[in-house]
Amino acid sequence: MPTLNWIGKDKVVNHHLDVPFRVLEEQYTYGDNADGNMIIHGDNLDALKALLPRFEGRVKCIYIDPPYNTGNEGWVYNDNVNDPKIRKWLGEVVGREGEDLSRHDKWLCMMYPRLKLLYKLLAENGAIFISIDGNEYTNLKAICDEVFGISHYVDTIVWQKRTSPDARKIFSTGHEYVLVYSKSLDADAVFRYLPLDENDMASYTNPDNDPRGPWISSPFTAPGFRPNQMYAIITPSGKTMLPPKGRCWCNIEEVYQQLLSEGRMWFGADGNGVPRRKTYLCERAGKGIWTWWTNAEVGYTQEATQETAQILGKAVFDYPKPVRLIQRIIQMAADPDSIVLDSFAGSGTTAHAVLSLNKKDGGHRRIILVELGDYAENITAERVRRVITGYGEGKKAVEGTGGGFSFYELGAPLMIDGNLNPDVPEARIREYVYYTETRLPMPPASESEPHLLGVHNRAAYYFYYLSDAVTTLNEAFLRTIRTEADSYMIYADINALDEATMKRHHITFKKIPRDITLL
Repeated sequence: MPTLNWIGKDKVVNHHLDVPFRVLEEQYTYGDNADGNMIIHGDNLDALKALLPRFEGRVKCIYIDPPYNTGNEGWVYNDNVNDPKIRKWLGEVVGREGEDLSRHDKWLCMMYPRLKLLYKLLAENGAIFISIDGNEYTNLKAICDEVFGISHYVDTIVWQKRTSPDARKIFSTGHEYVLVYSKSLDADAVFRYLPLDENDMASYTNPDNDPRGPWISSPFTAPGFRPNQMYAIITPSGKTMLPPKGRCWCNIEEVYQQLLSEGRMWFGADGNGVPRRKTYLCERAGKGIWTWWTNAEVGYTQEATQETAQILGKAVFDYPKPVRLIQRIIQMAADPDSIVLDSFAGSGTTAHAVLSLNKKDGGHRRIILVELGDYAENITAERVRRVITGYGEGKKAVEGTGGGFSFYELGAPLMIDGNLNPDVPEARIREYVYYTETRLPMPPASESEPHLLGVHNRAAYYFYYLSDAVTTLNEAFLRTIRTEADSYMIYADINALDEATMKRHHITFKKIPRDITLL
């Protein structure tokens, strides 16, 4: 498979493995119940790594709207604004080569490790949607083919983002792209039909009072010549019909007779028309997904700007996405109880779309937002608060969706100079260790066995750790074990058991901190 090369690529291909694991520190919860919704303030590279213990392989739908790298925008990774965070990061990760990177090299260095972590978080039946324009579309497609696999490329959606061309320009861009990739090759396991809207249902009628309800008809002819599909059809009025020149009937005669007997053929109100096949509204699962999304269907840029202004009192964010656009993505890729992740959260449109859909259809979708900008609290989280409680006045008032969320900051790293950080809560350490062993979220803590992490595949995992004392795996500790399992993985500072005892009890010892796996 062809791959894209750029300056600094060799330094970032596996950089996601070197990102230190940092804990998430909850700052507050808004609403009666957070409902599992999270807003995280911090670099999304660190935040995505911090989410792995709880969410690897569990996120059904990812939507991201990364910087488009036009060269004119003020995104924090753009060298045009000389952001110290990315300059420091490039210096540490890429080295002196980073001084010679082009704007496109920098963008690719920024995106690649983040896509790697997003791939880890994506469920086996999940899909990722990435908004982009023409500036980096080709480069993004190339690295996504590499990270997700070229066979996992689903399609590219073209979104009509404007309602009219810009008269000041010769070339006026009226569209953007949404790249779609899925982990599974089975589209039926990943995507859902879109719900029918009022316009769709309006085309269904029932002029013959069919007991199956409203229907539409479609032609019963197909192009070509197939001998077994060239039979004569007699209409209810007695007229004999053959297929038009150059065409044949859609089905063989046996299938046609079955459809006729079931009342699924239509010959017009007078019974003398060209045969057509009925399709019933009650049998439609929804409508298929077309890759051309018009502004009338899913909104446009100016609409999105007006939405944020209505909620927050003024247009405080450049180039937000309309709620209707994100809602369509969620409808086609997120089950009613699934997790939706947006790691370039911006003004919080994705949370707005999820909360609104939950209210509309009674779903329990959970949202995780990550935003690096300093506005994560006063714009991103504030918008979500107002969506939850309601906003606007008078005739423009919008009822709240209800729900809640927890707000997090990135905390201290788990390890410092090869040792466990004493400032990290023990619960977060235990959660991390269990995840590194099983790749699963840790189950609820055991009241009878405080050092038990959990049991997986008949193996019991113990983490015998005290922040202010040395722990020893010995006979006394073994007598505290209550869980029956085929094998035991036990972390401690020191092992005092002899080899025969270890073998008899099927124990594997892991030394703290030496044997704690670094993600």
